Amino acid sequence: MKGLFVKASIAFAAAAFALGGAAIAETLYVRAGTLIDVGRGAALKDQMIRIENDRIAAVGPWTAPPDGARVVDWSGKTVLPGLIDMHTHLVGDIQGAGLADPLTYSEAEDALIGAANARATLRAGFTAVRDVGVWRAFTDLALRDAIEKGLVEGPRMSAAGGYFTIPDGGGALTGVADDVAIPADFTRGVVNGPEDARMKARIFLQRGVDFIKVIATGAVLTVGTEPGRQELSEEEMRAIVEEANRYGRKVTAHAHGAEGAKAAIRAGVASIEHGSILDDEALAMMKKRGVVLVADIYNGDYIDEIGTRDRWPAETLRKNRETTDTQREVFWKAVKMGVKIAYGTDAGVFPHGQNARQFPYMVKYGMTPMAAIRAATIDAAALLGRNDIGSIAPGKFADMIAVDGDPLADISALTGEKVVMKGGGVVD
Repeated sequence: MKGLFVKASIAFAAAAFALGGAAIAETLYVRAGTLIDVGRGAALKDQMIRIENDRIAAVGPWTAPPDGARVVDWSGKTVLPGLIDMHTHLVGDIQGAGLADPLTYSEAEDALIGAANARATLRAGFTAVRDVGVWRAFTDLALRDAIEKGLVEGPRMSAAGGYFTIPDGGGALTGVADDVAIPADFTRGVVNGPEDARMKARIFLQRGVDFIKVIATGAVLTVGTEPGRQELSEEEMRAIVEEANRYGRKVTAHAHGAEGAKAAIRAGVASIEHGSILDDEALAMMKKRGVVLVADIYNGDYIDEIGTRDRWPAETLRKNRETTDTQREVFWKAVKMGVKIAYGTDAGVFPHGQNARQFPYMVKYGMTPMAAIRAATIDAAALLGRNDIGSIAPGKFADMIAVDGDPLADISALTGEKVVMKGGGVVD
């Protein structure tokens, strides 16, 4: 019996070793010709990045690794942290001329399109995104979880679950006939009063959203609403923020107009999306309270060109033209005032995978190339509340990209081809 026990123990130990093999460190060395250290705001030459499994273990000057070591040679490239887009809509098809288009897709189609969009986003060098709303509530949570489980290829995803809006407001599906019934999944975040807002926020938080998105003003793309008009009340937004804070979650506010943005800021939101017609008082409030601006300043050109070509609603084109230049003026002023800025594009209005097209706009309208890169890396990670992404540093996920050229000299280098690594694995 004793011999059988010993044999069984050895067999068990061998099996445990085999099962635990994935936990044994697999080491990879990356040679970076130039490494952009976003934490220090410096470009470092000929660096070695040592990766253990999916995390960065060490960063320093290049030295020859051990014989037989696995090496990724990026010695002729500039290496940056994986990029982060803080304003995307992955689930479902991109914006089109048809107001009722979202009703023509099934939930399964939305999810499958979302998987394709996630793949395109990752391959464009964006290894993390904040997804700021879906028409069908909680479909973004399913995509987020599928990516996390490795079932779908895509970026690390922070999801809102839907929109909090007034009836027929900027986050509602409008422009359809009065006798068309909107499915319940499209109206989960429609609120009437502070207590209704609080109750529905609790439902979203219980479902596992990473943050909450409130629609403080009308929207450019929602027919029947005006970007400058406040919609959710300050009391409704405060109730949502208070509930989110109880769960350790942040709230962001879609806000084009100044009064809606100021109400959202007083209510305690962490960031303002769009900010197209903010005034000096709103910007000063943001700076004082550390509220982050996430402004999609590339998007207006795309909407004007494609929307005109494809005959989007005249109201949409009018509102876009009224806000595009003012948004860029606000952005420039925010940069000069020292307002915190994070990179966000509204991908989903334009095709996924083109997210990097905004970088040259950010530089044109006041940011240095390093500041624009920080907005899409370490500063975006801070808004997400994550300290495991956003820079190439020990302990963080091995998420990074390699590009030709020098984006600090010419930011458009980030709009070209990239080699992408997520969690220590190069994306094929």
